[in-house]
Amino acid sequence: MSSDPRRVHRPASLALRVTLLVGVVIALVFLSFSWLVERSLEFHFAEQDAGELAAVATAVSRALAETPGDAPLVQRQARLAGAVSGHHKVYYYVGDGQGRQVYTNGGPDLHALSARLAPVAALEARTVSVWEEGGSTYRGGVLRVPAPSASGAEPADELRIAVAMDMDFHMTYLHRFKRMIWWATGVVLCLALLVAWLAVQWGHVPIRKVNARIRAIGSSQLHVRLNPQEVPVELTDLVVAFNDMLQRLENGFQQLSNFSADIAHELRTPVTNLTTHTQVALSQVRSADEYREVLYSNLEEFEQMSRMIGDMLFLAQTENDPGSRRLVPVDLTELAEDLFDYFGAWAEDRQVHLRRAGEASKVNADRDMMRRALGNLLSNAVQHTAPGQAVEVHLADTGDVAVIRVSNPGKRIPAEALPLLFNRFYRLDPARRRKGQGAGLGLAIVKSIVELHGGQVRACSDDAHTTFEVTLPLARTT
Repeated sequence: MSSDPRRVHRPASLALRVTLLVGVVIALVFLSFSWLVERSLEFHFAEQDAGELAAVATAVSRALAETPGDAPLVQRQARLAGAVSGHHKVYYYVGDGQGRQVYTNGGPDLHALSARLAPVAALEARTVSVWEEGGSTYRGGVLRVPAPSASGAEPADELRIAVAMDMDFHMTYLHRFKRMIWWATGVVLCLALLVAWLAVQWGHVPIRKVNARIRAIGSSQLHVRLNPQEVPVELTDLVVAFNDMLQRLENGFQQLSNFSADIAHELRTPVTNLTTHTQVALSQVRSADEYREVLYSNLEEFEQMSRMIGDMLFLAQTENDPGSRRLVPVDLTELAEDLFDYFGAWAEDRQVHLRRAGEASKVNADRDMMRRALGNLLSNAVQHTAPGQAVEVHLADTGDVAVIRVSNPGKRIPAEALPLLFNRFYRLDPARRRKGQGAGLGLAIVKSIVELHGGQVRACSDDAHTTFEVTLPLARTT
């Protein structure tokens, strides 16, 4: 059976990661420490052995120097046999310059060692060698000394002194030490892994507690917040971020609840009107003109419901599908002129003048959306302007943004009500709800479109004018 290529490999658990990391680090530390200790012991033994070998070689050399070169071989061998005492398992060999053996006290084949190694002037830890022979390990070296001469004559040749000692005792100790180190490393590693695992499990207790509290939060408990002071400092940012998310969810649920209530309220009125008109029309027999009047009245209600449903669908599409935009360079000055032509007849009928001042550069925007947003602002301004007065549209560039201000004369709007103007179904004067003022979605659509394009919209009001200001990023020029 083939595996699914889309399946994502699950990362290893935090406990496993921490435990493995601690185990690897401790193992490396112990192995490094063991290697250093082992090297130190080996070097110590090498220096100790080299010192003993040097003492033996010195004793042999002294015995050779005290024996005349013309002394009989038997006398020389006897002197060499008694040259060394008190050294256990130490062997030495003396050979002449032609490679002939002068004396040996047994042990390993030091004649072969003398022929194999180059002689040195002094035996030190770095000048001795280690080898195995006959199941034993030896450390030794070859020393070059002048041959004793006859009485009153110059030295005619040189001698080689090969010395060696049995290292089995050292090797046994080192072997036991290595085994002890390995056992200690294994035990400490197991204990460290166990402690690391327990520490991780103990460290995860706050996470499990937070997780349990999060699981207990339902849609009806979005007001609940976690206390950042009750968790370790490492989890503070997580708890704060979760609280922020809960706040956004609570706000979203509240807005959705309010939106649903507003929709129900907005639809109830036209549905009630339609039901009432129909019941009145059916209560008795009426003429065709009366029925026609009822149908016209119902048609107005249907058209208003249709506009409200269309606005809600547009808001939903704008907020949930930003990819539906078709961005092109839009000339705001030209767009304002087109809107003046479109609203000109209606404004003239209401005896409201339209004025434009300044110019703005192009912005990257969806032309239809931007036309709708600015059209809603202009329509709102004309609707709230008394006959004989004027609506002013001012365009300008400020830095890297285009600024559009739509002003109309009118009463001051309270400062606390200005942010609410862009809420869905909000009306400053509820009494005008059914007097042809729309469903209260126009400014909400403006805000949604402007923010979708990376801009901002705000309202300000004084005793003379109310102004809506829109800022949009200018189109980038290459």
